[in-house]
Amino acid sequence: MSVQNTRLGIILMIATTFIFSVQDGISRHLAGEYNVLMVVMIRYWFFAAFVITIASRNAGGIRAAAATTQPGLQIFRGLLLVFEICVMIYGFTLLGLVESHAVFACYPLLIAALSGPILGEHVGWRRWGAIGIGFIGVVIILEPGFGVFRREAVVPLTAALMFALYGLLTRYAARRDSAATSFFWTGTTGAIAITAIGLWFWQPMSAPDWIWMAALCVTGALGHYTLIKCYEVAEASAVQPFAYLQLVFASAIGILAFSETIRLNVALGAGLVVAAGLFTLWRQRKTA
Repeated sequence: MSVQNTRLGIILMIATTFIFSVQDGISRHLAGEYNVLMVVMIRYWFFAAFVITIASRNAGGIRAAAATTQPGLQIFRGLLLVFEICVMIYGFTLLGLVESHAVFACYPLLIAALSGPILGEHVGWRRWGAIGIGFIGVVIILEPGFGVFRREAVVPLTAALMFALYGLLTRYAARRDSAATSFFWTGTTGAIAITAIGLWFWQPMSAPDWIWMAALCVTGALGHYTLIKCYEVAEASAVQPFAYLQLVFASAIGILAFSETIRLNVALGAGLVVAAGLFTLWRQRKTA
């Protein structure tokens, strides 16, 4: 890749993290007023329409995008992502954006730790050390008091584990399916599943909140579009460290829009998690 392309990729990754942070802020607002399942369902309707539109414009159309030899895996991936989103948004309502994202930032460490047993990749002692330090950071964020962790923090931690598993299964699926195929199955299966559940939790929505919902749908599609473009122009290993800026952007939105605060233990713990995550990315790039 040329330097110019890598620079463009970095700009697109920063834009993506900002867009997803705005999306998280809107999600937090809507989930505070309406059922989480309904909010995610409407968001996924737009996401599925976006995925189908992208597929229909590519060579071979929807038939080519849907062609897979591993439908079970693709369906499971789609279900895993949509329910991870539900869990994470529920975490926003319990802990806010700052602390939820501080805990969720450990997902790259979970991917590194699970890549051995799931994908058969080699994880050296340096990366295991970084993973250990990262989880010390998570423990600091969770602030164990009187021998008991904050129970609410289990929610974004569960979301991080689900997202890490989704990421690993996406890499596993990529051995036989194209990115376009995985993207198609992610949007369509997730939309079908969440609609089957979310319709039972429908609530009337005010006119201003329909505007917020429209903004949520647009930011979701726009974020995925910039992410796709980012990976088209630059290597994933070059731009991935900048994905941690979502923690910064989401925290800023939490502070400015929702009057959240950053406690010292959260700042210290998040710093350790991010530093450990950046080290594992660096080691992965170096060994590759």
